Amino acid sequence: MNEKMLVVPGVLESLSPIREYVMSAANSVGLIKDKSYRLALAVDEIATNVITHGYEENGISGDIAVGISPGDGELKVVLEDTGVPFDPCARELPSADDLSIPLSDRQIGGLGIFLSIGGVDEFRYERNGEINRNIFVMKID
Repeated sequence: MNEKMLVVPGVLESLSPIREYVMSAANSVGLIKDKSYRLALAVDEIATNVITHGYEENGISGDIAVGISPGDGELKVVLEDTGVPFDPCARELPSADDLSIPLSDRQIGGLGIFLSIGGVDEFRYERNGEINRNIFVMKID
């Protein structure tokens, strides 16, 4: 696979360049609009959590690296950071019953991760040394 990389500071202002980078890659491989949107949303949600919870709330700073790997009938996006360890797959996701509760009565948290994991064809988390790696895969139809 041919991998391209974007490295940006782990701040909220970096969300737009990350989104543009992912959408550009999705368009370049011919990913359909719905899948492109879901992929960009998934990456955006996890990147927001990295910035807010992995960096800002812990009083640390760092970069976010976004790797794009097209090929083999899929588009893979890898988001790497050096924030505190956090495995989105280990968090309990909202159930169907939770989602039927009005927003005003619902417990805060978890919906972005739910959308991220459920919105892509494959999602994985890895911790390699000091690096969090979130991997998003979309099949190219």
